[in-house]
Amino acid sequence: MSDNRLVNPLDNGRPTLVDNLIDGWELVVGLEVHVELATATKLFSASANRFGDEPNIHIDPVTLGLPGALPVLNRHAVELAMRIGLALDCTVQPSTFHRKNYFYPDMPKAYQISQYDQPINIDGHLDLPNGQRIGIERAHLEEDTGKSTHVGGPSGRIHGSSHSLIDFNRAGVPLVEIVSRPDMRTAEEARQYVTELRGILLAVGASDAKMEEGSMRCDVNVSVHKPGTMFGTRCEIKNVNSVRSLGRATEYEARRQIAMIEAGETVRQETRHWDENDGRTYTLRTKEDADDYRYFLEPDLVPLDPSPEWIQAVREALPMLPGARRTRLGAATGTAPDSEAVMVVVERGQDDYVLAVGHLGGDVARALVHVKEAYADQGAEPSVAAQDLALLTRMEVGGKLTATQAKAVLADIVEAGGGDAQAIAVAKGFEALDTSSLEALVDQAIAENADAWSKFQAGEGKALGALVGAVMKSSQGKADGKLVTALLNAKKG
Repeated sequence: MSDNRLVNPLDNGRPTLVDNLIDGWELVVGLEVHVELATATKLFSASANRFGDEPNIHIDPVTLGLPGALPVLNRHAVELAMRIGLALDCTVQPSTFHRKNYFYPDMPKAYQISQYDQPINIDGHLDLPNGQRIGIERAHLEEDTGKSTHVGGPSGRIHGSSHSLIDFNRAGVPLVEIVSRPDMRTAEEARQYVTELRGILLAVGASDAKMEEGSMRCDVNVSVHKPGTMFGTRCEIKNVNSVRSLGRATEYEARRQIAMIEAGETVRQETRHWDENDGRTYTLRTKEDADDYRYFLEPDLVPLDPSPEWIQAVREALPMLPGARRTRLGAATGTAPDSEAVMVVVERGQDDYVLAVGHLGGDVARALVHVKEAYADQGAEPSVAAQDLALLTRMEVGGKLTATQAKAVLADIVEAGGGDAQAIAVAKGFEALDTSSLEALVDQAIAENADAWSKFQAGEGKALGALVGAVMKSSQGKADGKLVTALLNAKKG
């Protein structure tokens, strides 16, 4: 039976993940991520590297491979490639360019200039937010292909289309292909890897990494095997263009292979296409090996050998990377570096702002929470001055505002782009309840909610929420929830 006629294994009898295994099978994932570099011009010519323009206007004799046209290497592209390699803790080494020969309509020269056995970056790693390390085999330079658009066929595929259109604007755009080792064991790890890699690329300014525009594309190598046995035959899923699709395609392909093996069939090495609408992969072509590409040294380019001084200058110019920033923010706030709040705030680039609140005498832990929840639209440079948030957090931790009141005051500050937290609190009529007043409200809540009090005394957790809610309602939100909880626990004995 052809694998394309298999019943979709995602539909019925879906295997479940238990200890990272799928019904006793282990998933093995390696990723090849292609990243277009943020240069002004192409890798070997002066044509513009720009997305979204009219088709076929950024072309030249080198891009089209016309006789006598010679490539000239883009120095900025080399520097951006080194930034990527150094950010991934790779060794930057002397490298060479090869011609990779294949006859696709989107390659006007009928070959692609790439790096083969001597890439510029080798032997690095990327650490996921949870500390897991994924090896990097290589990160090499090459030129991008043109873009084919298939018209009239299903899901934009060539099969069944009436005709195809070619845009050579993208041909010759500088790429770095980042090849991981097969160290990922779940689709979630693959998603985290791509997310972390994208953050690094943005941090070092190597690429805009816009998957929706194709400046960052993933090829996913998937295989399955029984733990303790040799790795299975891998299949490559080409050009996955979103983190969501990456997860779905990986899970589908793993279950497709498991279904084949358990049915007595053999998985063949091949290249496959992910169809987002169908939620499945399809065969594109039998997998090529290096011999099929007939690599040979590019005769028109000399070896690339960056000087130690240049490499060191690039290294010293690297900014603090997302992982280090999460560690720094987590240490300052007493929060785990892979917590949601730390992850979100660092991804938005708001961690320096949170730390500035602390430097101005604010409570940095409360600042982290408020920025995560209320600054989604503020960007890396919030319009609210750090001293305004610092004052708010001091009032909150000092007992002058409850957490609920602080949120209300902050909402006004964010809307206005700044403001005096104390003045806003006075205008809203917020004032702290003294302990005697609060105790009276707690006693009232106990009397009026005898059933909830009995359940709370019996150890039922939900009952506590009902009692605290009653106090908050009677105090019109002025009560401090933590203090109310403490009083209830004290009265419980």
